[in-house]
Amino acid sequence: MFDPTTFVGFHTWLSLVAIVAGFPVAAGLLNGHIRSGWTGVFLSTAFATSATGFGFPFNGVLPSHIIGGIALVIVTVAGYALYARRLDGAWRRLYAITAMLSFYLLLFVLVAQLFQKVPALHAMAPTGSEPPFAIAEGLLLVVFVALTWLAARRFTTYRALA
Repeated sequence: MFDPTTFVGFHTWLSLVAIVAGFPVAAGLLNGHIRSGWTGVFLSTAFATSATGFGFPFNGVLPSHIIGGIALVIVTVAGYALYARRLDGAWRRLYAITAMLSFYLLLFVLVAQLFQKVPALHAMAPTGSEPPFAIAEGLLLVVFVALTWLAARRFTTYRALA
């Protein structure tokens, strides 16, 4: 599938691990707790995914660089809120929001990659500006706006679960 010994493969595996880890992290936030092991994996691989994205050759700034830069800032704030500020006061809600936004950006890029790499999806939106692509990304955005709002409201007390 993806050769992890190549830079592209390593970057792809980091992304997939971050996405898989994002599901229990998001579920935990929606239930008012932290999944400690999953959270560490999620934050570290989400950061590494965005950082390694800048290692590909490019000429000029691309949309992927902008998304990657935003993702790096967001995941750094999430890590700072959790590990440096210990979710004290407003940092708790900020952590919930930034962790969910980090997960959203990973899935946003996954959808874009699927439309580029999966032939059936690529046929529906070859340039990425067609309605099927916009609908898929729009639905993802709507779902994550709602989930992020819920996570921010529900993550009011710190309970670490293994």
